[in-house]
Amino acid sequence: MPKNSEATYNGAALDAKLAALPGWSGSNGWLQREYKTDGWRSTMLLVNAISFFAEAANHHPDLEVHWGSVVVRLQTHSAGGVTEKDLQLAEQIEATAAWRP
Repeated sequence: MPKNSEATYNGAALDAKLAALPGWSGSNGWLQREYKTDGWRSTMLLVNAISFFAEAANHHPDLEVHWGSVVVRLQTHSAGGVTEKDLQLAEQIEATAAWRP
């Protein structure tokens, strides 16, 4: 049972929210997305950008860092699932990772 009263999204409600987040999926109370990069330098730039936004939001994802990819997993642990906080951070990460000059 969640420790707080934050509403969590799952099933059709989560699917509807994910329609605006291409590449993101929801499973077992988590949001997840893998970003492919062109190597270590790009990977670390992305990790640092994600870290900046996560710290600013005081909401920290689990990251799996590889030479050519970053896996991002989001969940509001205190609520026991995906909340609006996760979706907002996913939107910011997506905008940052997808941005090209």
